This record gives sequence, structure tokens and C-alpha cells, in this order.
Amino acid sequence: MQGSSNGIYRRYIKRLVDIILSLVAIICLSLVFLLVAFLVRVKLGSPVLFKQKRPGMNEKIFLMYKFRTMTDARGENGELLPDDVRLTKFGKFLRSTSLDELPELFNILKGDMSLVGPRPLLVQYLPLYNEHQKRRHEVRPGLSGLAQVNGRNAISWEDKFKLDVQYVDQVSFMKDLKIICRTIKKVFIREGINSETAATVEVFQGSNKTKENA
Repeated sequence: MQGSSNGIYRRYIKRLVDIILSLVAIICLSLVFLLVAFLVRVKLGSPVLFKQKRPGMNEKIFLMYKFRTMTDARGENGELLPDDVRLTKFGKFLRSTSLDELPELFNILKGDMSLVGPRPLLVQYLPLYNEHQKRRHEVRPGLSGLAQVNGRNAISWEDKFKLDVQYVDQVSFMKDLKIICRTIKKVFIREGINSETAATVEVFQGSNKTKENA
């Protein structure tokens, strides 16, 4: 009976919950959106939004939105400076408070993402996944997920992917609710979800290898 109800939630109700909650969040946080956008424009310049292609459900590529956290500072030869140089104090604040993630609510409303699911990673990682790790793409990627509330940057890529697939196999309303509550708690205490100092995380190079943006 529980498996049947979880299946109904996964197929029909989860998307409805995403639409309702993301729309409510966008409306309630509209002033925060405007304030952050204004500050990003003043402190970091234009464009205000950072856009990047990411793989979604069934590996379908979509354009993910975030508030910009880095400058376009370049070296003498015109090349972009390293991330840790371009990431300003204000950018670190946006990341540590997860305010840079707010535009992803529009991705959720559009259907590219869900409130809860495996985080959408870089497109270049797709050929590096083994068959088990590929299963993370059986559901919509999330604003937060099981790996994010269980250590995120403090755990290995292999452990992250195990948690992602575990979520895929156990999608339920109660699990999503618990992850959302734990995410809110971690954001307020700035624990685990975002690093306050690191500009990047290790690049995934395939199983048992492990340095870029996530």
C-alpha cells in the first residue's frame, strides 16, 4: 500500500507540489529577489544572472539560473582569473546563505527541476558516470537533495551518488518533507549546504578519481 501511494506521489503529486510551493516562494520572496539582483548589479556588474547548461531528468539538458557570485576579472592576456580570485566577499555571502540559488525556483516552476532531488551537475560529467550513478537522472534534479543534507562537500563523490540513487529508489512525500525541513535548518545555520570559503569543489573525474563548480 505504501509503495502504491509513493508511486502516485512520484508520478502526479510531486510535480503539483513543486508548482505550488515554487510559485508561493517566488511571490513571498519577490522583494528579496529584487534586492539581491540590485546588489549583484552594483557590486558584480552585469549580467545579474549566471546561466549554465545542466542535465536534468533523463539527461535532458536545460539552462539553470543562479545569481552571479563572481566578477569577470581577467589577466593580462584576457583570460579569466581563477575562481577563488573572482569570488568576492559578497559572492561568498550569497553562496553561504544560498541566496544565489533563489533563481532556481523559476527552473522548478518551468519543470526543469524539483524542490527535492539530486543536484544538477555539469554536462561534462555525463560520460563519466557508471550505470549505477546514471540512475540519479531518473528523477528531476533538485534545489536540495539527500546528499545536500548529509554532508554535501564533506563527503566523496561516490557517497553523494549513492545517496542520490537511494533517493531515486525511495521518493515519497515524507522523505521530501524531511529533506526540505533539514535544508531550511542548514541554510539558517549555514551548515553543509554551501561553503563559506571555497570557490569551487573537486571536479568529478570518474569513480575513484576526484577538482569546479557544482
